[in-house]
Amino acid sequence: MNETTGDDRSLPPALTDVARAGFDYDDGNRIDFEPYSTFCSAEETTDWLRQWTRNPELDGDAYRLFGQDGTGGLAALWYGRPGRPLAEQPVVFMGSEGQCGVVAGNLSDFLWMLADGYGPLETVLFGVDESRPDAALTALAERHATTPRRPARAIITEVRAEFPAFAEDIAALCR
Repeated sequence: MNETTGDDRSLPPALTDVARAGFDYDDGNRIDFEPYSTFCSAEETTDWLRQWTRNPELDGDAYRLFGQDGTGGLAALWYGRPGRPLAEQPVVFMGSEGQCGVVAGNLSDFLWMLADGYGPLETVLFGVDESRPDAALTALAERHATTPRRPARAIITEVRAEFPAFAEDIAALCR
């Protein structure tokens, strides 16, 4: 797919804080997301991508898996911008039933998506509607984000305009 800028498997501080925040979906949280405390290994990522696409020729070098939803769909930073740092790469979601899409243009925008009440699953499967702000996730985004706060709808519109063929490109890799 895309060439990476090294094999950085260190979770950025913002994602470490997201993992600590926790998302208890059963407790009324509207975001179905289980963040990991570390990135999945290169081997796990490659195994996952091969299973997801049924394509044994692929490797997972372009992805850093950092969380999942309750059904097993995975969120990842995707090296969609060659030569740029990991935090500037888009966040993508690949669902357990074959759904996929871009979620945010970079890690900062992903934090604003969470703050506005939308996780990877919700963004790709159901779309973005009205803002549903979360105070704790807003505080987390304010600590770490390097992009200005924007509503989830603006973030998703922007990233989908930049990467309009992501889902089709992934579908083309499937066997």
